[in-house]
Amino acid sequence: MRTRTALNTRTLLICAAIGVATGILGGIAGTVTLGVLAVVPYVYGLVLGVHVLPGIIAQEVLRRPLVALITHVVAALISSAFNPVWAMRFIGTALLFGAIQEGVAALTRYRAWGRWRFFVSAAIIGVIVAAVVGVVVDLARFELWVQVVYLVVSVLGPIAWTAIGVAIGNSLRRAGIAPAT
Repeated sequence: MRTRTALNTRTLLICAAIGVATGILGGIAGTVTLGVLAVVPYVYGLVLGVHVLPGIIAQEVLRRPLVALITHVVAALISSAFNPVWAMRFIGTALLFGAIQEGVAALTRYRAWGRWRFFVSAAIIGVIVAAVVGVVVDLARFELWVQVVYLVVSVLGPIAWTAIGVAIGNSLRRAGIAPAT
């Protein structure tokens, strides 16, 4: 009798492919970050939100433990090629976002794959992004309207990217990318 593991070769290759594709997007986001922070810092949540994609797509396609974390790490390594100075930031973000996405999935014992759980992790990430980056950019120095827009966009950015990631993952699943269960 053959024993199946959650992380067989096909699963790992799918994680790698998703990680490479989303890592390129993350690298582009990292490249434009300084410009965005200098010119329109209140939309930075949209830029940083792209980093939710690896785990969301992987979990929607594969629906298995650890795929979000593995895919995030691959994406971070690819993003690091675009901006090696930020490699540790990419890896730290990958570990944080991947852990949050895995944590929400683990709360349901990896049995509930309704879209709501993707958006719960996105909202948690959005709140963390708003808090951390708000401190980093010294949000208090901006006018009130900038502060409000920044906070709203920081929370909604990861949620918007999550909706995109769920749509992509769903399309990949329908196309037959997901391994047979």
